[in-house]
Amino acid sequence: MNAHPAHRPAAAVAAAAAVVALLSGCAGAPEQRTTEPSIPPPASSPSGPAALAVPGEPTEITAGLEAPWGLTFLPDGSALVSERISGEILRIPAAGGDARTVGVVPDVEVSSEGGLLGIVASPEFAEDRTVFASVSGREQNRVVALTLAEDFGSLEVDRVLLDGIQTADRHHGGRLAIGPDGHLWIGTGDAFEPENAATDDSLNGKILRVRLDGSVPEDNPGGTPVYSRGHRNVQGIAFGPDGTAYASELGHRTWDEVNVLLPGLDYGWPESEGTAGSTGEAPIAVLHPDEASPSGLAYSSGSLWIGALGGQRLWQLPVAGDAATADPIPHFVGDHGRIRTVEVAPDGSLWVITSNTDRATWGGTEPRPGDDRILRVPVGAP
Repeated sequence: MNAHPAHRPAAAVAAAAAVVALLSGCAGAPEQRTTEPSIPPPASSPSGPAALAVPGEPTEITAGLEAPWGLTFLPDGSALVSERISGEILRIPAAGGDARTVGVVPDVEVSSEGGLLGIVASPEFAEDRTVFASVSGREQNRVVALTLAEDFGSLEVDRVLLDGIQTADRHHGGRLAIGPDGHLWIGTGDAFEPENAATDDSLNGKILRVRLDGSVPEDNPGGTPVYSRGHRNVQGIAFGPDGTAYASELGHRTWDEVNVLLPGLDYGWPESEGTAGSTGEAPIAVLHPDEASPSGLAYSSGSLWIGALGGQRLWQLPVAGDAATADPIPHFVGDHGRIRTVEVAPDGSLWVITSNTDRATWGGTEPRPGDDRILRVPVGAP
């Protein structure tokens, strides 16, 4: 499938266009998927162009975490965080403070990138005490429903929502999000076998979408959990106020991507990467892997906020519906090391998880005293 004109990339860092132009002139370089259009200006008002939200100074919520990965908020304003290697789920007070262990998820298989990954609380948590978790296993990866005790002193696996996801040492994906449709959205990686992303009968390299009981929504394309395909390694999913679904995707060596997710579409991998290649739906923005390697993704105040692992920064991408409205903007470059997860807290601030203790495979910055930590970042008008 060629890139749909309505979703051609509307924003990329300034260097992106120059590099793509250089590649297109080199023998054997991938064909550029689309031309680089001009970036539309932000919506204007009588007082001039709309101002972009800006992040405030980060403050520490908690510290001393080991390889934290997923984050979800509960009705009382407290949060749960998953630790990839230990398999523990911890609870963080709404106002910050020491993390306390809720319990250990059983049968977690740890690998270079696998373990206990994304978590998200049920919309009815106050009644059902349910949290969904992405778990790497020895034979296959799975998504499970956990029940937490009333006193947060224990947890148990209630049921498996979805299994049959191929496991590997790397490229697990693992991000979970509950959409405005009430369904569970799941990002998976290609299990380090790129052809999986383009294979219809594989759950890998896909965006999956299921009901909270594990059944397939009637409007899923093809009547399977697969919502879209052609993804390399999705570790970020977020939704705009109009319901637009976005995903951040780790590329190989050419481009990382920010995509708008639409049912049944192919997003190009492994034939295309970012704007390089002629297969699949093109992203709305690309970032160079050295400056990104994107993981967590959140929407707030007219922008997507993207946590960068290798790039060690927080990216801001202004968006309106299915288009970017300005170039990506970097914040806190190198200040806090690798950033794994970004979520919007009940008070509208961003909670940002660092990932400096989880660096056995990829290196990165040396852990600082107290790493890893969760930071609170206010977002508001300039």
